[in-house]
Amino acid sequence: MFQSFEVTSRPEQGPPRLALLRNEIKAEGLDGFLVPRADVHQGEYVAPHDERLQWLTGFTGSAGFCAALVGAAGVFIDGRYRTQVKTQIADVYTPVAWPEVSLAEWLREQLPQGGIVGFDPWLHAAAQIEQLNGALEGSDIEMRRCDNLVDRIWKDQPAPPVQIAKVHPIEFAGESHADKAARLGKSLRDCGAAAAVITLPDSLCWLLNIRGADIARNPVMHGFVVLHGSGNVDLFADPAKVGQLKPHFGSTVTLHAPEALLDYVQTLAGPVRLDKATVPVAIADVIANRVTWGDDPCALPKACKNAAEVAGSAAAHLRDGAALVELLAWLDQQPTGTVTETQVVSRLEDFRSRDNALQDISFETIAGTGPNGAIMHYRVTKDTDSVLEDGQLLVLDSGGQYLDGTTDITRTIAIGSALPEAKQAFTRVLLGMIAMSRLRWPQGLAGRDIEAIGRLPLWMAGQDFDHGLGHGVGAYLSVHEGPQRLSKVSSVPLMPGMILSNEPGYYREGAFGIRLENLLVVRPAPDLEGGDKHRIMLHWETLSYAPIDMRLIDLALLDDVSRGWLNAYHQVVAEKIGPRLSQTAKLWLDTATAPI
Repeated sequence: MFQSFEVTSRPEQGPPRLALLRNEIKAEGLDGFLVPRADVHQGEYVAPHDERLQWLTGFTGSAGFCAALVGAAGVFIDGRYRTQVKTQIADVYTPVAWPEVSLAEWLREQLPQGGIVGFDPWLHAAAQIEQLNGALEGSDIEMRRCDNLVDRIWKDQPAPPVQIAKVHPIEFAGESHADKAARLGKSLRDCGAAAAVITLPDSLCWLLNIRGADIARNPVMHGFVVLHGSGNVDLFADPAKVGQLKPHFGSTVTLHAPEALLDYVQTLAGPVRLDKATVPVAIADVIANRVTWGDDPCALPKACKNAAEVAGSAAAHLRDGAALVELLAWLDQQPTGTVTETQVVSRLEDFRSRDNALQDISFETIAGTGPNGAIMHYRVTKDTDSVLEDGQLLVLDSGGQYLDGTTDITRTIAIGSALPEAKQAFTRVLLGMIAMSRLRWPQGLAGRDIEAIGRLPLWMAGQDFDHGLGHGVGAYLSVHEGPQRLSKVSSVPLMPGMILSNEPGYYREGAFGIRLENLLVVRPAPDLEGGDKHRIMLHWETLSYAPIDMRLIDLALLDDVSRGWLNAYHQVVAEKIGPRLSQTAKLWLDTATAPI
């Protein structure tokens, strides 16, 4: 089993740990200390060594932070976690709706006379602190760099990960690491930069065509890279992880110990490109006046998958879709009230594990029935495991990390007979998913320009959901990948080769949750008769193939165009997935994809 069901959050541990932290805050002459969910690389995912936010507060979400003051402690969470956080933190902490309430606003309210708030400069990006300082101007609140106070009191803190990295074959990468470095080095020179410091683990792995195991569920390695305009690369990583990769690296990659990074970057002749959104303050401090701000040079090239990466992802999705259909067929055969959430997770993992290319799941499987389905990032444990009862919905969000691609797919499944209001909401979610899947748009538009398409059916019924419509996905890399997003705040133009999720949802706390998700790749759209010949249009190609539960569709709400799309999609599911199934699952799929 990749996934366990151990309880990882104990709210009762929060108060004594907060008391210890406050002792350290006072000893440092501070009024507070920031505890982010972050590590020195500023990626989304962190190792157990860096789960300081979870250790201190009990909150296990993938985004958020705590502002621990002597007299108050706020846990800042976005809309995805406002239900979850209620069960995970003790009442010594106050949930704060973020970003609606900014950290600066909260600090001004809590420290009206001013004060000093400490932060670890390795765990905060330069942009975060710059923005915070700007918002605090005139408040007499000072942000001060200091040692990490949580590390002082965390006596059984796990050691940093030291897992062996491996080569990512050229057949899946589609381009050698030397060619990538030369191409990106030239782009640095063209922009007037001599070098760039890269901190994100998935950028490092993509650039060097390696994959690691320092983070569960995401095949990345911790380290830092200095990419030079010449195309040469300095890699700062534990030799135990990469020493065996020297033949792969060749003469263009020089290996250094991680602790040599700060001394090395001080020797760089400028300008040195840093990504303000991801570079730790500690690195920006030592480069100072030689900095030229710009995006991580790997981010956009990594997002725009080449032909080999898209082909690998497409192949992985077909095998993954077959595993999911086997699970759905099995589930439908079980009597109502006899299956639990953990059994669903374990059974799905069993079906996926029959594929020798599977390396891991791509995140902890979300299998939430009834009220648990309304917790957007629900993780079932031994304490919360629930039986799938008649009249409930099951939200099943899962994926795999295969050697040739990363998958992420969500289906909502009827357990017995669904209530009419649940079917109506499901149909609106489906209509939003279909509308986005069918979309054509002019080249140059960003996620924020088209995201509303997937929300419109819900909006017209006075409903909505508190997460983005979609995120980028890597090529056997992180299941959440930037800079591309289908989000109200994403200004990055969508470009051919980008893979994104399309996942509208609806959540009624205490009752049910609904989410549907396919992965899509951006493609140039064919010309249409009567269209503008001078205008370049883009559209989506679907990668995910698994049936939609038609028992949950309110046919009165389904328009003819959407009905046609669904029937055509189900026909392709049957053609692509059917030959990969057991006889029993194939018969089930034939029924599940019958036209309506």
